[in-house]
Amino acid sequence: MKIIKFEEIYRDDMIFMVLQAKDALGRKPTINPDLLNIKANYLDYNDMFWLVIDENDRVVGCIGCSRIVDTDQAFLHRLYIKPSLKRKGIGSKLLDTAELWMRENGIAVSKVHLGTPKEQWFESYAFYPKHGYIEYEPRYMMKVL
Repeated sequence: MKIIKFEEIYRDDMIFMVLQAKDALGRKPTINPDLLNIKANYLDYNDMFWLVIDENDRVVGCIGCSRIVDTDQAFLHRLYIKPSLKRKGIGSKLLDTAELWMRENGIAVSKVHLGTPKEQWFESYAFYPKHGYIEYEPRYMMKVL
């Protein structure tokens, strides 16, 4: 598996993977509008979006990062892993990739906005603290890089 910067040729496969991930969690599989145009919503702003591509050239994970204007902070978005590949370190590698990029680009604080209710987003509430994130207000976690 390899982590790459988003490429348009993988857009539909990424969307399919995200819908699978949401369905596996028992959520209504809808697509977030920002995922329909990664270039316009991330890359055109000098933000980033990464994909994990497997040996069959299929998308099995993704994560986005967008800066908070006029700060040294950024939000992480859309960390999804193909359901059958969870708990194999893919999410951790994606997070490491995003955090390295943030540090290299002068971002000192990484933030995450988590969904509610907590019971539906239990994976996120468990994942981020394992990687040094702390809740600083309800539904928000951060990590000083």
